[in-house]
Amino acid sequence: MTKTTYSEAILSGFDYLLNNYPEVFVLGQGLWSPWYVGNTMKNLDKKYGKERIIDTPVSESACTGAAVGASICGMKPIIVHPRMDFMLYAMDSIVNQAAKWSYMFGGKLNAPVTIRSIINRGGSQGAQHSQALHSWFAHIPGIRVVMPSTVEDARDLLISSVLCPDPVIYIDDRWLYEQTANLKPIKETPLNCIAPKCLKKGDQITIVGSGYSTLLALNVSNKLNSDGIDAEVFDLRVLNPFNSKNIFDSVMKTKRLLVIDSGWKTCGMASEVITSIVEYIPINTLIDPPRRITLPDCPAPSSEVHEKDYYPNEEKIIKFINDSYCF
Repeated sequence: MTKTTYSEAILSGFDYLLNNYPEVFVLGQGLWSPWYVGNTMKNLDKKYGKERIIDTPVSESACTGAAVGASICGMKPIIVHPRMDFMLYAMDSIVNQAAKWSYMFGGKLNAPVTIRSIINRGGSQGAQHSQALHSWFAHIPGIRVVMPSTVEDARDLLISSVLCPDPVIYIDDRWLYEQTANLKPIKETPLNCIAPKCLKKGDQITIVGSGYSTLLALNVSNKLNSDGIDAEVFDLRVLNPFNSKNIFDSVMKTKRLLVIDSGWKTCGMASEVITSIVEYIPINTLIDPPRRITLPDCPAPSSEVHEKDYYPNEEKIIKFINDSYCF
């Protein structure tokens, strides 16, 4: 069986949606440019026409507003922001309109827009082009936030997001694009049914990640095995609404928790995961205090030398675990 890359899986998700749902269309900047979206939308404009794959001028606010309006009128638009940083131009449409629409109309009207946002990091891209803002958006009621880390989820969470009646922010990370795996046949799954997934069983420590940090967690767990440390790894998948039950059950078993997050430390997703466990776990259950590994609370540097210090990697995480936990 030919393996599929993460980026090809996203393309497969787009193809499935456009082929099966005529109300789906895509708009955004650079939709057929590898510089903007890699090969995740390759030839979609040729297959489905430029009436459904709409390459737009550079105006994040206007494009997102158009997508939100179309969703209110019964379409299922996917607005693509090739850099998450510049979604900020569209905050009114996302936060004040799409997120509030169903609530303000008593659930009688919805805004089922999917906002695809891409995280770009490293490569000296610097402070304004390297931000992971998933925790921002996960804080907002009315918006669902998904963050696939595996090849299969790159496709399937996109499909679930677009078919969801609520606005969804779908976040993919270019550092994951070259991952490969065998894809199973597509099975449509409601977003409500998707919970954190255990990717590796273990009984000594629970490690939780999302997006690229899940890949780090898996690689670290495999290296820890050689040191006699058996880690259980969870992928959050859906950040809002966050379902902590599977992770809670795991921590009750392992009695240790580490959360690795690709965002900043203060008020980040790692804090939310830890709090959701500590609030309910019986006193004296944990052997060691729960820990988190995040980005430092400062913007991303442009210097390649400083980038090596800024981003967590496997070696740093393993050292942190050995220094912070007693096994």
